Amino acid sequence: MNVNQQTPMASPYGQPQPGYGQPSYAPLGGGYPTPYAPYNGPASAYQHGAPPQGYSPYASFPSKAVAANPVSDLSSPVDLGPTRAPPTSAPPAVSSSQGYSQYSQGDIQNGPPPVAQPMQRPAVSQPYTPGAMNLSGPHPSYPQQYAAPPSMQQVTNQMTGMQIGPGPPPTPAGPGYAPPPTSQPPISAAYSVAAPPSYTQGPPPVSAVPPQPPPHSEANAPQPYYGGPPPPQQTFPPSFSSAGPPSQAPGQHQSFPSGPPPVPQSTYTGPPPHTAQTSFPPPPSSQASSFPPTAPPSTAPPAQYPGPMPPPGPPSQPPFQSGPPPQTQLPPTSMAQANHLPPGPPGAMQQPPPQSGMQGGYPPQQNGAFGQVRGPQYPGQPSYGGPAPAPAPAAPSQKRLDPDSIPSPQASDLPAVQKSRHRIDPDAIPSPIQVIEDDKAKTSEPFTTGVRGQAPPLVTTNFQVKDQGNASPRFVRCTAYNMPCTADMARQSQVPMAAVIKPLATLPPDETPPYIVDHGEGGPIRCNRCKAYMCPYMQFIEGGRRFQCGFCSCVTDVPPHYFQHLDHTGKRVDCYDRPELSAGSYEFLATVDYCKNNKLPQPPAYIFLIDVSYNAVKSGMVNIVCQELKTLLDYLPRENPDADSVVRVGFITYNKVLHFYNVKSSLAQPQMLVVSDVADMFLPLLDGFLVNVSESRVVIESLLEQIPEMFADTRETETVFGPVIQAGLEALKAADCAGKLFVFHTSLPIAEAPGKLKNREDKKLVGTDKEKSLFQPQVGFYGSLAKECVAQGCCVDLFLFPNQYVDVATLGVVPVSTGGSIYKYTYFQAQADSERFLNDLRRDVQKPMGFDAVMRVRTSTGIRATDFFGSFYMSNTTDVELAGLDCDKTVTVEFRHDDKLSEETGALMQCAVLYTSCSGQRRLRVHNMAVNCCSQLADLYRNCETDTIINYFSKYAYRSVLTTPTKTVRDTLVNQCAQILACYRKNCASPSSAGQLILPECMKLLPVYLNCVLKSDMLLPGGDVSLRQLLSCMDVAESHLFFYPRLLPLVKLEGDSLPVAVRNSEERLSKGGVYLLETGLHLFLWVGANAQQELLLNIFGTPTFSQIDPNMTSLPILDNPFSQRLREIVESFRAQRSRYMKLMVVKQEDKAELIFKHFLVEDKSGSGGASYVDFLCHMHKEIRQLLS
Repeated sequence: MNVNQQTPMASPYGQPQPGYGQPSYAPLGGGYPTPYAPYNGPASAYQHGAPPQGYSPYASFPSKAVAANPVSDLSSPVDLGPTRAPPTSAPPAVSSSQGYSQYSQGDIQNGPPPVAQPMQRPAVSQPYTPGAMNLSGPHPSYPQQYAAPPSMQQVTNQMTGMQIGPGPPPTPAGPGYAPPPTSQPPISAAYSVAAPPSYTQGPPPVSAVPPQPPPHSEANAPQPYYGGPPPPQQTFPPSFSSAGPPSQAPGQHQSFPSGPPPVPQSTYTGPPPHTAQTSFPPPPSSQASSFPPTAPPSTAPPAQYPGPMPPPGPPSQPPFQSGPPPQTQLPPTSMAQANHLPPGPPGAMQQPPPQSGMQGGYPPQQNGAFGQVRGPQYPGQPSYGGPAPAPAPAAPSQKRLDPDSIPSPQASDLPAVQKSRHRIDPDAIPSPIQVIEDDKAKTSEPFTTGVRGQAPPLVTTNFQVKDQGNASPRFVRCTAYNMPCTADMARQSQVPMAAVIKPLATLPPDETPPYIVDHGEGGPIRCNRCKAYMCPYMQFIEGGRRFQCGFCSCVTDVPPHYFQHLDHTGKRVDCYDRPELSAGSYEFLATVDYCKNNKLPQPPAYIFLIDVSYNAVKSGMVNIVCQELKTLLDYLPRENPDADSVVRVGFITYNKVLHFYNVKSSLAQPQMLVVSDVADMFLPLLDGFLVNVSESRVVIESLLEQIPEMFADTRETETVFGPVIQAGLEALKAADCAGKLFVFHTSLPIAEAPGKLKNREDKKLVGTDKEKSLFQPQVGFYGSLAKECVAQGCCVDLFLFPNQYVDVATLGVVPVSTGGSIYKYTYFQAQADSERFLNDLRRDVQKPMGFDAVMRVRTSTGIRATDFFGSFYMSNTTDVELAGLDCDKTVTVEFRHDDKLSEETGALMQCAVLYTSCSGQRRLRVHNMAVNCCSQLADLYRNCETDTIINYFSKYAYRSVLTTPTKTVRDTLVNQCAQILACYRKNCASPSSAGQLILPECMKLLPVYLNCVLKSDMLLPGGDVSLRQLLSCMDVAESHLFFYPRLLPLVKLEGDSLPVAVRNSEERLSKGGVYLLETGLHLFLWVGANAQQELLLNIFGTPTFSQIDPNMTSLPILDNPFSQRLREIVESFRAQRSRYMKLMVVKQEDKAELIFKHFLVEDKSGSGGASYVDFLCHMHKEIRQLLS
């Protein structure tokens, strides 16, 4: 398989791209003449339309048949210029005219050439303007030994980028190549040297390697060339550097390279070595000095890189070739070929001998580096970092490339096709997997919350929490644990100040749930002025008779029953016996003063409302729900696992009219009461509608048996929706209790009734500025209904089973406003989808809930909570009202300054949630959090949490798309991210070349994660509304997985530990492997076409790839340790998530692979999103614009 095959970008909203209509390549090596048709995928997430204008979905693309050990071709070229060239030959875009163009991007053609072709690439020349430099000096060179070819991953950075265009003749200066010191010898990589314009290839040195066939010569291959003026003066490229590990002093950095700068030609003529075979002496490991070097670099003479080439295959003639036929032609890797330019004079360019070895004797240089030796930097003179680390577990060394060598011509200077393109090695830029693994490695002790302003381990790390005065990160995570002291500083940095709060989060079994404190009839102790609850930040004075509030500094008398003496440090003697004085999270039992109408609440009720229209019955939904409820009602939530649940239940069915059921325990058979006057909904019975399950079990089971039979022959297709929620609300009002409605609904409510909707689906609006109207409710009825529900404590969970358009934006108003959830099963089929639906339903019914909740966030003087994101209702600016609050829901709170903060006292926040538990008890859950304040920007950037910032950005984006065009939202996010990083660069980083991209250590993944947000379904034109609503109340762990899925190679599954994940890119997939991809909503099992027979037998019980059934949704239960462990892993992943993840088996080359590739977020997306490398360059350009 062509592992790096990239899907070309869709044109921006239907404009034809230059080059799309031009002749395409014939399949090479006998590939697939008929490519994939655009796949429409599971309708829930991928509803794409037709391909873009001017794009033929039947363009052929190169064969995917490759040799057993293919050599990876170019990785992504980086394009910093403002316009886009047409795509290289690749599978047609997944997306439709909905594709958006994020900004300029380079085109990518990756992957090995077909089997029939020799492993070589067309030689090309590059403009190169050497600076004045001394090219004399010692030329050390080192012998290289070779072994078997490596895996894809090891080869990705073994080729240099190619650039086409006329320029001054290159000089023989070669790029310096010095791998950084690592614990194991580096893998060798060949970089070709700049040398005189015409070469022939000499024979390999005899002594270096065993005899091998001579390399296949390309001397006669005619090559396309660019006409037009040479590119303007080259400016500096990015080289990536990241501030050093936390132990370092501020302002010291590690650096990441930005990919090879232009060299005239690049050729690779030998098998790359397997793991670490080539021996280089380590470079001098002195501490980098802080000034640039004065000595000129020494250069190594061109050395031969010998090695066998695969035998040449039959020549294949591209459609636009003129001149003598080349001996072979690869799929277009150079930009000239991709753009179908006229061919150049034959024989003009041949292969330069590549360089081996490295340069010695560099003076070290500090240029944002910390502890790494760095070669001298000159414009156009690269300094290469080491190649990709071997797959051994040793920590890979950081790499860096030089700035000052990527040209960024203005669009006006060059024709559209003449663009400078540079490839950045993906291994040289910050790796999410590396950061995640490093964090796991350094987290061995339990995380104690007693230290103010201490950032917790990442959400991807398993750790134990000991509550010592601050809320556990499972309840509260902050974007920054060092808040800026002033509003000006916050404005300057642009780092959002926010907290993601999950008030009822479930804790792992080894952590203690919050203690319940009962202060008797007096109720919780509070500050007189700001009403903050007693917490560890209250300071007791005057011998313990009064306390000073940590939030507003007001002094309050201690009630006599609460008095206690102080010890010599001023703490109360009973401090550690009272959770509210020593813990960050705890609960108070609320008194009657905290209850509605000053009376204690009734236990809550669950009402099941089932659509029995024709579609619901025919799809099998009605039958499945009724069968499941028989057993599910035994698992209603309860405080004490041994006691029966006190939650009462009721049942309603509906189509155009509503059917209420009397299931009183004294009845022999359930009674049905029909209400056909849906315009004025009322409850036809009081007694017998809400019942206790254990008392009325026989009647309930009889009802659930009868419902599917009663409506089996229905012909009623129309449904109502508004009156259904009104009916449940009336029932809860009549019983004077809070509760939850489970609505199982199939179609757009078009029957004559309040809340009737019309089909307003309009494909023409998708991608336009008017698209936002589709995300707004089409009638105001549901907004006022939601307000009534919240007032009663009536939470609504909506299970949708649509076969066609349902207006989720409107139907979802009530669930979203009441703290409920929306589950959507498009084209529901009982056989295929019942497992996912039933698991979602079981979890939804059983999970711990709070009802009729009000949340308020108090802060210390200087900051205040100004904005809230999530599923709730707000009738004023301070109180978040939630009819229901479950253990999965989060509320994100944004803070702003209203005064200066002091570094001594820090900043405090207290989140108090008043709710009714599922046993009917009124409680107050309190979470306290203290963070540091800082007057130095460097301190702010040292203590941020990228995952939480991304969670905040995604929720900000979700809310913005409701009122703003998606393009504007995208631009706002990119701009804010650029400002955050530019502020760091300007104020915190040590001075270095403008061409270097410097990232703060704790934010080095901000660009890759932000790019994932921009490419996600949430910000795609025509994105799924239910998905956006789900995102609005995701916690940090789930949003992290949603934007950057987890990709696990299934090679060895030994012990309890999981295999180390690999990065989300197609080039990380091995054809002989099997991978598990988890997104939080989906599970994919990707099977490579050459997967080992033993692996297939262990997982699927079949020896061959062709026998695997791609439609299976669960793994076969086989009696071998591998199968057992894999099923355990799948089950443990599902247990951690709030939604059941359906397993999808994806065979390589299958059409379902397009859906799978949608989640390989480091690659270009089919809908036009940039690859990680391209986005990083774009980000760097934005930062430089801000700095200049």
